[in-house]
Amino acid sequence: MDELSNDTLLEIFWTMLLSRRTDERAWTLHRQGRIAFHVSAIGHEATQVGAAYALRRGEDWVVPYYRDLALILALGFTPYDFMLGLMGRRDEPSSGGRQMPSHWSIPRAHVISTGSPVAAQSPHAAGLGLAIKLRGDDRVVLTTIGEGSTSQGDWYEAVNFSAIHQLPVVFLVENNQYAISERLDKQMHVPSVAEKACGLGLPGVSADGTDVLAVYQAVKAAVDRARSGGGPGLVEARSYRITPHSSDDDDRSYRSREEVEQNKKSDPLLLFQARLEEKGLLPKEKLREMEDRARQIVEEAAKKAEAAPLPEAADALHPVYAEEVANG
Repeated sequence: MDELSNDTLLEIFWTMLLSRRTDERAWTLHRQGRIAFHVSAIGHEATQVGAAYALRRGEDWVVPYYRDLALILALGFTPYDFMLGLMGRRDEPSSGGRQMPSHWSIPRAHVISTGSPVAAQSPHAAGLGLAIKLRGDDRVVLTTIGEGSTSQGDWYEAVNFSAIHQLPVVFLVENNQYAISERLDKQMHVPSVAEKACGLGLPGVSADGTDVLAVYQAVKAAVDRARSGGGPGLVEARSYRITPHSSDDDDRSYRSREEVEQNKKSDPLLLFQARLEEKGLLPKEKLREMEDRARQIVEEAAKKAEAAPLPEAADALHPVYAEEVANG
C-alpha cells in the first residue's frame, strides 16, 4: 500500500463502492421491471479498478468488455451515464440509446466501443497497439476479457499478432471461474489462463483478482514493460462471479447456493474496506459518509435517467452511415 498515497487508496475504495451501489441498484430496477437487461460487475471491482489505476487514464487506450462497470466508472463514466444506457435514453453517451447496455464508448477517455460477440474486441486492441507503435507513441492499450473468451480464435490471433510485432498491449483476463454456465475446467485443460501466454511468446502472470492492490501491481508491471518497448503481456486476475452471468441467467441450474455463499467471504469490496480500516484510513464516520453519498448519487442518477427522453425513431438511422467524409 505504500506505493499509493492515502488519498489515492481512498479514491480507489470510493470507486469500488460507487460501482457496487450502482450495480445493486441496477438489479433492483430489473426486478421491478423498469429496465430490460443488466450485466453485473459485482465481485470484479478490485480487478477493474486496480487495472484502471495502473494506466495513464485519459491517455492510454482501453478496449473493455461488457462486465466492466467498475473499470468504466474509474475512467470517467458516471452512474447517470450508466443509467441512461440501462434505460435506452437518447442522451446515453456510448450510443445515444442504440446499443444494448454495457457496450461502452468514451471518446474523451480513449475507450472504444465494442460489440456483443465475445473476444471480438481483442483484434481491435492489437490494431490500436500497432498504430501506437507505428506512430512512435508511448501509450499503452489495455483490453479485458472473461476467461471463457480465451477459447475464442479472435483472442489467440490478437495475442499472437501482438507478440510477433511486440505491440504495447496488455491483455487482462478477468477469470471469474464461469463462462456463463461452464466451469473453468470445461473451458481449458490448464489450471491458469496465465499459462496460455507461454505458448504465444509473451509474459503471463496470475494475480488475486479480489485484491485491488495485487491487480494494480500486476497490471502496472505489464503496462510499464509495454510502454518501455517490452511488448505485450497477459495478466490473469482470479476472482468469482458472485451474481448470475446476467439478469437473464438462472445460476441455480449450474452451481449451488453454498458455493456462492462461500465465495462471498472473498468479496473484494469488504476485503479492501477491512485493510483501510486496519490502516486507520476509514473510520466508521467516514465510511458512513461515503455510503450515504454513494447511495444518494445512484438514486438521483436512476430518477434522472428514467425521466430523460427516449430517442426519436429516426435517430436509428444516424450516425450509422457517414454523411460527410473529409479527405486528406
